Amino acid sequence: MSAPIDTSYNLSPIIRVSNLNHRVTAKQGELSILSGLNLEVNPGESVAILGASGSGKSTLLGLLAGLDSASSGQIQLKGESLERLDEDQRARLRSECVGFVFQNFQLLPALTALENVMLPLELKGDPQAEADARLLLERVGLQSRLEHTPLQLSGGEQQRVAIARAFAARPSVLFADEPTGNLDRHTGEKIIELLFDLNREQQCTLILVTHDQALAQRCQRQLELVDGGLIEASRLAKL
Repeated sequence: MSAPIDTSYNLSPIIRVSNLNHRVTAKQGELSILSGLNLEVNPGESVAILGASGSGKSTLLGLLAGLDSASSGQIQLKGESLERLDEDQRARLRSECVGFVFQNFQLLPALTALENVMLPLELKGDPQAEADARLLLERVGLQSRLEHTPLQLSGGEQQRVAIARAFAARPSVLFADEPTGNLDRHTGEKIIELLFDLNREQQCTLILVTHDQALAQRCQRQLELVDGGLIEASRLAKL
């Protein structure tokens, strides 16, 4: 197993957020979701984002990954200012350096487990897509489920496929949105171990949204989203 990445020689944050604001229009008028939010994440760090339901955690994750555009402020991902990129350019950046794990798995139902994991590799033109996908599925314990479609897999197995797919292209940053939210406790614990094992092996940056305090404590940093801004756990304890 690879040792955790040493970030002491690379002081440039892989994610830098400055004065981020995000508002949405609802029936009751305009709602402020994020307000003046600032964040820096260094390469190789693991960061948990906690907060009450509806506080904007998943919204923030989508903005950091370039899946949506903020109302104002700046987000830099690997030195690229997302607000200066069009949708095609953001999609290219995501394909090059970002992986995702979602609460509801987001597997393509018509594809087998093997085909789901092969997809991001094929999109990058990897000539070893099938071989690499088979190795990853073996790594997550699904070597006997390669030809099964998502509907033929349990929830835990589907999340294993999703994790294999997320790590397939060796992302610089992995975003995980409530990765154990739809799983029972026992299965969730196994998924957590797998997620952190692969994260250490590939030495990527991990940013996850969770309600699970035990999962959050596995991360190097814990941040709470409160009133549209982020507070470090060490500061929360003093409030």
